[in-house]
Amino acid sequence: MTQAAASIDTEGARASLAGPSDYVALLKPRVMSLVVFTALAAMILAPGALHPMLAATALLCIAVGAGAAGALNQWYDADIDAIMTRTRTRPVPSGKIGAQEALEFGATLAAFSVFAMAFLVGYVPAALLAATIAFYVFVYTMWLKRLTVQNIVIGGAAGALPPVIGWAAVTGDVSAPLPWLLFLLIFLWTPPHFWALALAGSEDYARAKVPMLPVVKGARATRNQIVLYTIPLAAVAVAPYALNLAGVVYGATAAVGSAAFVALAAVLWFAPAERERKAALRVFAYSIFYLFALFTALAAERLIGLAPEYPVAEQAPSAIVATGESRFCAGVCF
Repeated sequence: MTQAAASIDTEGARASLAGPSDYVALLKPRVMSLVVFTALAAMILAPGALHPMLAATALLCIAVGAGAAGALNQWYDADIDAIMTRTRTRPVPSGKIGAQEALEFGATLAAFSVFAMAFLVGYVPAALLAATIAFYVFVYTMWLKRLTVQNIVIGGAAGALPPVIGWAAVTGDVSAPLPWLLFLLIFLWTPPHFWALALAGSEDYARAKVPMLPVVKGARATRNQIVLYTIPLAAVAVAPYALNLAGVVYGATAAVGSAAFVALAAVLWFAPAERERKAALRVFAYSIFYLFALFTALAAERLIGLAPEYPVAEQAPSAIVATGESRFCAGVCF
């Protein structure tokens, strides 16, 4: 048997071991849930309305696109995932799904999500979704992750775009300030969130030779950067309230939540070496709760009528909805 044939045979054997849960894991469902939630919140916040079926379609496309990016990430990073304790049980490095199959699965889902978004919802959200997937796969995964200590800082732009996509799905426009404030919020949230995790698992990243901040600059520099990022993050978090783009419920949530984030970052900064991992994991866990709390407050205010009214773009929401409904009917009505 030739080496190529053996490789193909191995891929087939690996594929046969996969069950439904393995394909779900390939999509990184925990990451996907955060992506979908932030996009949903932005759709609720956006002025205008969207046919419920189109709204569900947009969220599905965003979820599938996020899952596709996760699958392609696991395909490309299978070598380093196999080295790291935290990731070695993922479907590809564990041998449950072959690398070629993961590539084909991810690429198919990516194409489906973008084309479905374009045909059924709109070209603007589809273009943003395509840019998000491409940035995460080509810029972050294939280039930055193994190249620079700034990998998470720059690569965080991909994870920050879902609220903009959700807003565009409703309005067909991205000129309003609020979706970009939400983008900036997640962009600034990403480094302290991931650096806290990297600090707790720095030995893993060192073994895999991934240039995360704790590996390259050390624990003290990482603690410094976590504290430094939480300060502008807090300012951006309260900005929607300060600019009258959110109400008092959100303003209070952002103020209290941000103060707690800064406080936990300070506790990590002062923590002795033997308590560093525990303090870092506390920051990591809280950061997830923090982001969910902010977007929940924003969406809840809009749903119960406490949020300020946003200015509507030049294109009337009714026109946007009519366009969306006609696309929906073109695909499923008779």
